[in-house]
Amino acid sequence: MALQFYWYPKCGTCRKAKKWFDDHNIAYEEIHIVENPPSKEQLAEYYQQSGLELKKFFNTSGQKYRELGLKDKIGQASEAELLELLASDGMLIKRPIVTDGSKVTVGFKEEEFAQTWS
Repeated sequence: MALQFYWYPKCGTCRKAKKWFDDHNIAYEEIHIVENPPSKEQLAEYYQQSGLELKKFFNTSGQKYRELGLKDKIGQASEAELLELLASDGMLIKRPIVTDGSKVTVGFKEEEFAQTWS
């Protein structure tokens, strides 16, 4: 499976990740995270594969996150509610999300990309 690269073209972090893949000649399939956000089921799978806390999947610096006052709600919400919320709006999801079907990274850290995707 080719890497799936969920990104938002106006996001600087996403552009850095894209450049990293291009510079390392790593093929990927671009998926616009707002136009085609991952489903609740896909997010649940990515969450399991990532080994991260579910709250790490939220774009905490995003306008939508602040508008909805999610900082206070995340602690009380169930896993199902959080996944439903993430699936409802691609702008709530931290990006980029990259997966090969078994491994998942969220966000862009060059060292992590080098370890995971090289």
